[in-house]
Amino acid sequence: MGSWWKNDERPKFVELRSSRWFIMFVVSFAAGTDIFMYGLIVPVTPTALKDRVGLSEDSIQSWTSILLALYAGSLLAFAPVVGYIADRAESRRWPLLVGLIALGAATALLCVGTNIALWIVGRLFQGAAAAIVWTAGLALMVDTVGKDGLGQAIGYVSMAISVGTLGGPLLGGVVYQHGGYYAVFGLAFAFIGLDIVFRLILIEKRHADKWLLPELKPLPAAGEKSTDTEAAASTETPVIPRTGSDTLTSQNDPPSISAFARVTTLLSSPRLVVSLWGYFVISLVLASFDSVLPLFVQETFGWQQSGQGLIFIPLMVPHLMDPITGWAIDRFPKSCRYFTATAFLSSVPVLVLLRLVTDNSMHHKILLCALLALVGLCFAVAMPPLVAETFHAVKEKEDETPGIFGRGGAMALAFGLVNMGFAAGALIGPFFAGFIRQNAGWGTMGWALALIAAFTSVPALLFLGGWILKPAKSEDEVSVTESTTS
Repeated sequence: MGSWWKNDERPKFVELRSSRWFIMFVVSFAAGTDIFMYGLIVPVTPTALKDRVGLSEDSIQSWTSILLALYAGSLLAFAPVVGYIADRAESRRWPLLVGLIALGAATALLCVGTNIALWIVGRLFQGAAAAIVWTAGLALMVDTVGKDGLGQAIGYVSMAISVGTLGGPLLGGVVYQHGGYYAVFGLAFAFIGLDIVFRLILIEKRHADKWLLPELKPLPAAGEKSTDTEAAASTETPVIPRTGSDTLTSQNDPPSISAFARVTTLLSSPRLVVSLWGYFVISLVLASFDSVLPLFVQETFGWQQSGQGLIFIPLMVPHLMDPITGWAIDRFPKSCRYFTATAFLSSVPVLVLLRLVTDNSMHHKILLCALLALVGLCFAVAMPPLVAETFHAVKEKEDETPGIFGRGGAMALAFGLVNMGFAAGALIGPFFAGFIRQNAGWGTMGWALALIAAFTSVPALLFLGGWILKPAKSEDEVSVTESTTS
């Protein structure tokens, strides 16, 4: 099938459709919509399983947990596969469109689902769609933004995910209460429709350059148009002889290596491993609150569904600061280790102090909200540096050994591995926190999460940005090498 960007006809509004801010918006909207779809169904699930699927009252809680686990398990399984495919594809845009199809199919299955099999398949599709959006989307963001401004761009994506996480359950509950079951899915399909429009409009910057780059040069004299255009193209991409009819490989391309070799090479980087672990811990803590917090406020304060949803606002609102954190790490690149380590270490006393919330009083309600806001603030500071570190870890490997990942590189695969960490945390967190709280209490659960956060601060301090004892001179030499080879 031919590719639209290979046509010679100049697309309308190509400058706008390939602009940095528009691509950042599309990726952020896609990530936010994906997690919004996940949360939108949460308030509907218990009632739908009972009234539409016909499950017994005793099995609703267990099946609700299973469906949540299926989403995380699907994300865990598909993330590295999607990353590998996205690196091999000619365009990041097509995987994003496939992810949108998966999300639409998942929403349709859940909408019409009158048996548990449809709900299982729907949740699996949701997890697959999340793997595509978070992996290919972040890789597209890196392609567009590059090294400069990457942290702030990731901050906007993190903020969109947090808004989607908060807005999904809240809007889902309100719409379901006032409009009914199908009104919830009507809202879902409206967001998917907008997402379709944005993703179809988007043009990747590397494909738009064929129309934009010549405009950056002076107008050629008559008869020199073809030569200057070719020269402009050659400054962006070296002209490499092609062999036969193969349009994807060339004689000078680095040899393609196996997926297993790419993964093992990436995991040999301590920077990537620490990034993956940090993302896992953030997901573990947040997923722990997802499963435990509603039951805790119900038993302690007597809050019903509305209160159980609103209690997550203090936890999510601080993530509106994610772009500020991203801007800071762009301005001060060597601060990543200190931001992340301090954030994890600062969360330790906050998580321990959760044990003080015990009574049904206004003082204890305010204390709980304040502690949750501080936890959210700590992770809002920690998350953008961890995601940005994924890019720098891959770049470091490529600078050390040019062509080490073969044709296509391994940027999307690296984000896929990091998203595996997030998915593993989402899968383990509810069982981890639920088991500890049930057997040892709310206070012990806080201690357990605090110990994990304290441990995470150590490798973050030592390895983010490279080994802490590595001489600064060698890092400068790497920067000089990058500037001379680019």
